[in-house]
Amino acid sequence: MDLRTPDPEFTASHRARSNFRLAIRLTLVFVTVVWLVYAIDRLLGLELARFGLRPREADGLLGLVTTPLLHGSLTHIASNSLPLFVGGVAMLFLYPNSALRALPAIYIGSAALAWIFARPSIHIGASGLVYGILAFVFVSGILRRDLRSVGVSLMIWFFYGSMVWGVLPTQPGTSWELHASGMAIGVIMAVLYRRWDLPPLKRYDWEDEEDEDNEFEWEQDHDHDAWKHDRHH
Repeated sequence: MDLRTPDPEFTASHRARSNFRLAIRLTLVFVTVVWLVYAIDRLLGLELARFGLRPREADGLLGLVTTPLLHGSLTHIASNSLPLFVGGVAMLFLYPNSALRALPAIYIGSAALAWIFARPSIHIGASGLVYGILAFVFVSGILRRDLRSVGVSLMIWFFYGSMVWGVLPTQPGTSWELHASGMAIGVIMAVLYRRWDLPPLKRYDWEDEEDEDNEFEWEQDHDHDAWKHDRHH
């Protein structure tokens, strides 16, 4: 794989640092909202899970919005929180313009796809969103092939690569349908926006010299063609 090196002046710039802090804040706000919904549900006994995704039922379409916000247990929400935070920060920081379009598609699309084919049950949890975000970040790094993006892709695979088994119907009580839907939408979004958010690349001295040589050769050829044209006229 031919890896490209991002311009260090870009990656270490004040703007890059500000974007990273903004990505952390935005992701932290969403994770906090998820925890607040869970805490209020438990404290007040609201049983909000009933508003989750119900496949192929008109009432279940509300789950397109509510599903990522609802969790059935402390273990459930805890298992989703860290990968959601890590993946969310990576996506917003590395691919901000893509994220503005891909995140809504993953959020709604993962639940919408599951609504079509999932088992008749109530499906809740942010796992579809998590799978979509992690798939987007991983595939985006592979497609863009710059060192920064590929490095984050390898980190995602190292820490969360085993989650790929979650798309198989092997664990009772787990919505593998949301996992599979989220991953599919994430991959599609990564392919669609593969040419977005490309970082400026580092240029080496020899590249500048090569460009100068090419320009000099082009001028020589141009002068030679002009001489031949004048000679024949």
